[in-house]
Amino acid sequence: MQITIDIEVVENIEQLSEIERKLVASAKAIALQAYAPYSKFYVGAAVLLKNGEIVSGNNQENAAYPSGLCAERTAIFYANAQYPEQSITTLAVAVFTNNEFTTQPVTPCGSCRQVMLEAENRYQQPMRVIMVGQEKIYIANSVKDLLPLSFDAIK
Repeated sequence: MQITIDIEVVENIEQLSEIERKLVASAKAIALQAYAPYSKFYVGAAVLLKNGEIVSGNNQENAAYPSGLCAERTAIFYANAQYPEQSITTLAVAVFTNNEFTTQPVTPCGSCRQVMLEAENRYQQPMRVIMVGQEKIYIANSVKDLLPLSFDAIK
């Protein structure tokens, strides 16, 4: 048996759909508002809900590390709290550090991947994940491609 994942690599943002470009723009805009005084690693995430609504969030650091929260989880938890009946169809993430957006895509951490997978499972719908860098973009059509050996509820 072999486990394979499917990640598309796109080199031009123009290859994304109009709504995906809007989602990326939202992730970039909210990244600039992140509270990251310690790491200087400003992350923004934007989620597209099934009803067309876009919800965004950013990382929030705390001196009592690790009491902060990643951008992806901030956006997902807000979306689930405010729109509990709406599945997340797409999540975009962008990172700003050293006075510029990263040239290469930054992927979500393991904790975020687990939360993203829970949202995918909750709504029984794949979540498209767009990870943005200035030189290339990674796209996964399901969180399962980012976390192929995932932890799931014991049944």
